Formats: sequence, structure tokens, C-alpha cells
Amino acid sequence: MADAVELRLSINIRINLRFFDEKTEKATPRKRKKSREEGQVAKSQEVGTAFLFLGAFAMFKIFAGWIYDRVINIFGYGLGLIRDTDMVLDVNFIQGYIPFLFTETLTIAMPIFAAAMIIGIVTNLVQVGWQITPKSIQPKFSKINPLSGFKRMFSAQLFVTLAKSLLKFAVIVIVIYTALRDELGMLIHLPFMGLMESVMYIGNLIVSLGIKVGAWFLFVAAADYAYTRLKHSKDLRMSKQEVKEEFKQAEGNPQVKGKIRSIMRDVSMRRMMESVPHADVIITNPTHYAVALRYDRESERAPVVLAKGADYIARRIKQIAAEKGIQTVENKELARTLYNTVDIGREIPPELYQAVAEILAFVYRLRGRI
Repeated sequence: MADAVELRLSINIRINLRFFDEKTEKATPRKRKKSREEGQVAKSQEVGTAFLFLGAFAMFKIFAGWIYDRVINIFGYGLGLIRDTDMVLDVNFIQGYIPFLFTETLTIAMPIFAAAMIIGIVTNLVQVGWQITPKSIQPKFSKINPLSGFKRMFSAQLFVTLAKSLLKFAVIVIVIYTALRDELGMLIHLPFMGLMESVMYIGNLIVSLGIKVGAWFLFVAAADYAYTRLKHSKDLRMSKQEVKEEFKQAEGNPQVKGKIRSIMRDVSMRRMMESVPHADVIITNPTHYAVALRYDRESERAPVVLAKGADYIARRIKQIAAEKGIQTVENKELARTLYNTVDIGREIPPELYQAVAEILAFVYRLRGRI
């Protein structure tokens, strides 16, 4: 019977601990900030790829006429330099044509490169905002660990990546098939077209195919972005214990804070008790309150409360006063008022001057100071 009870208790403890360690809680703002600083953000590469693909072919379509003129200019310039067939291998021809060819090619490519750079920056800013993460580029030995690499080979992320690749391939095949099927009539007459007409037709067809593929890639990118955000949020989940530990780190351990407060109270109490021997009089309730007052005519405008306390502290103040020979005066209302209204180290308010002055005068007469 005892063994059965112990077994059930052990099972319950394991179940409770498992529930406590299970990552069921949403990530705290501190956890999200730390993850972002380390470069762990919800960013889909497919979004950048789709817009880059679409933007590149859109730029080709926009600048098609300008690119055509530049290409014709390249060939025209080269043919203009050739006076006969032997000039093709001449050093002067090569020295004159190669720099021109390089410059013109770079000029043609510049709008495409600029568009690609702008699209890459914008898509990253839209997804994750502006964030410099030096930690993300620091080398990590875990990335070159063969065991970790073997695990990544058979992870769920690998199958997701494979599925995305197959989906993109299927999109490309379907778009090209449907486009060529619709253009079959024109493709049949292609051999009968002029050279420039056929070149322009094929160029427009390729650009049109690229834009259609890029548009379909946007749907793939939207699905991948939603999946990436969901996975990122799931990866950042925390267990109840982690939330508790982070709260302790952010707010401070309650036990440590309590200990610090206790030490500060002890120090304050010790300092207050050390000031009691410098008091001129102790005003008591007589059992519940005790207030120690000091008055220095040369440096203070009014009497100052050096110490005060109730119950045990009041008894301790009176005990020290008795040991040091300080006069104790009973005044219930004044002791209660001083205790409730005047902080330690502060002067008494003007409305209490008369009552305190009478007590001090009485104490001074006893000491022979008046």
C-alpha cells in the first residue's frame, strides 16, 4: 500500500514538474528584445526573393527601350572601329573597344543593381525594422559542430525548406507552360519574322514570364512569412520557471530585496539609537510612544526630533535615556502628535513651539541651566 502511494506521488511530482517546465508562456518583452539583439527575428527570405525577382523584371520592362538603344550602340561602336576583318585581333581595336564595352555594360546593369539593392533594404526594414546586430555575425562553434549539422539535416525546418523549393519550382513550371501554350501560335511564326522583330518578341515574352513568376512568388512569400512569424513566436516561448526567473532578474529577487530592506532598517535603527544620548528631553505617552528632542540655540531655529518609536522601540529609547541620565517627561497628546507628524531629523512645527518650550524650560530648570 505504501509503495502504491509512493508511486502515485512520484508520478504526480513528475507530471507537475513537466508542466512547470513546458514552454507554454508567451515570450516577455525582455526575452524578445534580447532575441532581437542576437539577430533572432521573424524574417522570411522568400519575401526578399519574390520582390527582388519581380522588381528585376519590372525594371527590364521599364528600361527595355533604353537597354535596346545601349546594346545597339555597343555593336555599332564596335563595328565602327573595324575597318577590315584583320582589325578584330588588332591591339588598338581591343584597347579601344574593351573599356567602352565595360562602361556600357556597367551603365546598363546599374538600374537593375540599384533596384535590387533598394528592394533588399526595404523588404528587410519592413519585416524587422532597423536593427544592428553584431552578435549575429560573431562566429559560433556550434554551427560547425558535426552533430548539430547532422541534426539540422533531419529537422522539420529542412522539410519546410524542401517544400518551399518544390512549390516554387511548380510555380515556375506552371507559369511557363501556360504562357507558352497561349503564345504557341506566335512561336510557330517566329522563324518567319525579321531578326529585330523576333528578338523584341522573345525579350517581351521573357520579361512577361518573369513578372508573372514573381507575382506568384508573392503568394509563396506571404505564406512563408506567416509561417516564419508563427515559428519564431513558438521558438521564443518560455516555461513558467523561466518567466519567474526573468521576473526575479528584472525586478530583483524578493528575498534579496527583503534582506536589504532589513539591513537598512537595522542600520537606521542603530543610527537613531546612537543619537538618543544627545537629546535634551524624552517626551513619552508614557507606555506607547517616546520622542527624543534636542535644541541647540546657536545652530537650530527650533527643537529637532532625534529619535522616535512606539512600543518596543519606545521602551528602548527610554532605557537609553535612563542610562544616560536624560530627563523623561510624560505628555500623552504631545508625544502622540510629535510621533505622527514630525520625521526624524526634522524641526518641530510652529504650532508645537509653546508646548515644547514649556517642557524644555522645565528640564533646564531641573538641570540648573535657567
